[in-house]
Amino acid sequence: MSEGSLDGRVVVVTGAAGPSGTAACAALRAAGATVVGVGHSPARLADLARSLPGLVVETADLADAAAVDALATRVRERHGRVDGLIHLVGGWRGGDSFTANSEADWRFLSAGLIDTLRHTTLAFHDDLVRAPAGRVAVVSARAAAKPSAGSANYAAAKAAAEAWILALADSFRRAAAGSGPGAPDGPAAVIFVIKALVTAQMRTDRPDRSFPGFTDVADLADRIVELWAADAAELNGARITLDI
Repeated sequence: MSEGSLDGRVVVVTGAAGPSGTAACAALRAAGATVVGVGHSPARLADLARSLPGLVVETADLADAAAVDALATRVRERHGRVDGLIHLVGGWRGGDSFTANSEADWRFLSAGLIDTLRHTTLAFHDDLVRAPAGRVAVVSARAAAKPSAGSANYAAAKAAAEAWILALADSFRRAAAGSGPGAPDGPAAVIFVIKALVTAQMRTDRPDRSFPGFTDVADLADRIVELWAADAAELNGARITLDI
């Protein structure tokens, strides 16, 4: 999309201080959106805000439902609308065997990959339905559909997150059906499926490695910006595989 194509849109990016979040915030700002970058580290968010003029940052524990509700209230009061939720909270834990899937790893993954998604989508659901073209995106992994023994916890958490997004897509579909003819584009929820992510720094650090099948965070960011140019009915519920 061209520069300024997202003028007037307000987009919340969670996991904003991570590599994919930083890339998404930069691409969305370049397209003209007001971006609210959310993370748990005030220091990292402050660094991000200094590097991206105009970025709004918010610190919140997304695993805490009450904290997320408070975040949504602050965003709503400050900006009056929410046009997008880009959920880029990640994390990986795994082992070399099925029995290596520990309870501690499951608690970490379910809180980070499932609970944060549940809380944010519930808190911003009505705002996204009211938006002329609300968009939600989450990044999943091929492991969700083809798990290995040692990645059972991780794959199960990613699969649960996908199921949650598909349920959200059904809610959006029902909302669009009730809005009548002549209504705006409507909301859509999508899943981007990757093998793994790669950054420019990773390529610099490992010039001997080609990273086959990896998705560059800059390419992911471009695909996120393009969501607002796509038809909601075709986009909603899509599972989009990148870099096969």
